[in-house]
Amino acid sequence: MSTRSALDLLRGVGLIVDGPARWEERVSGRGPGVYLIEMPDAPEEAPIDPALVRAWIERTPDLLLDGERPTPHQLTQRLSSFWLPRVPVLFIGQAPRSIAGRIAAQQQTPLGVRRPFSGGHWLRTLRDTGRWRLWWAETEAIEEYADALETAFVDGLDAEVAAALREGEVAMPFGNLESSSGVLRAHGITGALVDETTAAAGSPAGRSGTAATVARGGKAATTRTAASRADPAPRSPRRASAASTKPAPEPTHVSREGLARLRAELDDLRVVQRPQVISRVKHARELGDLRENADYEAARNEQSFLEGRIQSLQQLIDSAVIIAGDRTGEVILGSSVVAEVGGDRTTFHIVGSTEASPADGRISNASPVGKALMGRRAGDEVVVKLPVGEVSYRIVEVR
Repeated sequence: MSTRSALDLLRGVGLIVDGPARWEERVSGRGPGVYLIEMPDAPEEAPIDPALVRAWIERTPDLLLDGERPTPHQLTQRLSSFWLPRVPVLFIGQAPRSIAGRIAAQQQTPLGVRRPFSGGHWLRTLRDTGRWRLWWAETEAIEEYADALETAFVDGLDAEVAAALREGEVAMPFGNLESSSGVLRAHGITGALVDETTAAAGSPAGRSGTAATVARGGKAATTRTAASRADPAPRSPRRASAASTKPAPEPTHVSREGLARLRAELDDLRVVQRPQVISRVKHARELGDLRENADYEAARNEQSFLEGRIQSLQQLIDSAVIIAGDRTGEVILGSSVVAEVGGDRTTFHIVGSTEASPADGRISNASPVGKALMGRRAGDEVVVKLPVGEVSYRIVEVR
């Protein structure tokens, strides 16, 4: 294969990957992140459908090629010149808010129409969309990972494919017309997009006023208008069932101080450590053959751990429930308990398991000692079975 698959690219930059899904499917990624569209076993020549190109020209009265109104053949030839032979990855996308929402918007946007999302609109000129696959990964470092994916994509091109690029052409997937760093593809096509209302009024495909009909794979396919997009596309039974049975996250019982510590750690991972590890992965990848690159493997493992910790911290913070002791005298979550153990006094802070640290006197309410103390009052004595044997705790004060 002349370049790595979408799965290889996402894993190669250290992301936790979800997928695959077929192009027409609804995906499950609710958060921000990156996604890739690929065509496994991509052909040598661009599978462009001339009927789709013709409909595109008819829908966009201002479309020009090198300043002139093109014929369908001329526009098809120009698009074909940017096709990378046998390269499966067709598009690297970014979703600033919701991967599922961004992909759905892209799926619903007819060729030549600006909204809801026209990113990768060249892809709509291709046949065989049923062969496309979607892969995605949730992350808030969207621009950093999009840049890393583009770098990995270029690094994966073999010499034959790289040599086929037009002189001065920036190597990027067929559907990407701009790199994450803002480098534009010099394709000579202008006026390629119109507002949907303009398309509906001016193109033969949109005169029905209810739907824009485009040819796809040699067959007619109806694309929903703004009115019909108000109702979301139905989920496939498999995905709908999975979504409906997903359990709600358990609450994270945490003190105000503990929540502040979690937020500080998350901020450090995002702002300080994430850019550093992304840079290490990038530099390690530049050392050569990834199969025998220990630095790259170590950096990628570090990156996977970091991204997993970021997701875990965010989930804990999102489900946080602040705990605080009250004045009823009973030991509850958030209480500080002064207890006498073997003639010595020890202070325990009863916290949730998330911020437990026995060495610092913070014990979980689910630990043997914490569980035994819960609900007790000053003057009570409890006996706890520990690995060292039975230990007696006499509660002196609850505050």
